[in-house]
Amino acid sequence: QVQLVNSGGGLVQAEGSLKLTCAASGRTDNFFRMGWFRQAPGKEREFVASIRWSSGSTYYADSVKGRFTISRDNAKNTGHLQMNSLKPEDTAVYYCAAAFRFIPKPTMEEGAYDYWGQGTQVTVSS
Repeated sequence: QVQLVNSGGGLVQAEGSLKLTCAASGRTDNFFRMGWFRQAPGKEREFVASIRWSSGSTYYADSVKGRFTISRDNAKNTGHLQMNSLKPEDTAVYYCAAAFRFIPKPTMEEGAYDYWGQGTQVTVSS
């Protein structure tokens, strides 16, 4: 079994920055990918960014490209989402997700992940 714990959310003004962290524990061998998703009030959950654990290859939603950076610390089984130039429309609950096996689905799909964190609120004021 695997546990994912989100942290780092909060309230920030527009153009500010926040860094989210997702710590994985338990049976974390064969760590395949980590992703970040977000859900704004009244909207469906959407893909934000992902990283392949072994290679470090990254993928971003167009809405955050150039502003957000996903990274990972292999030794600590921890992932990060650095969010810069935040906008009010980035306000949402942010979830990390992880897969510890190859799942033949596109990285931006929720089905590409086995485990989910509890979510952390990010609020950007204008």
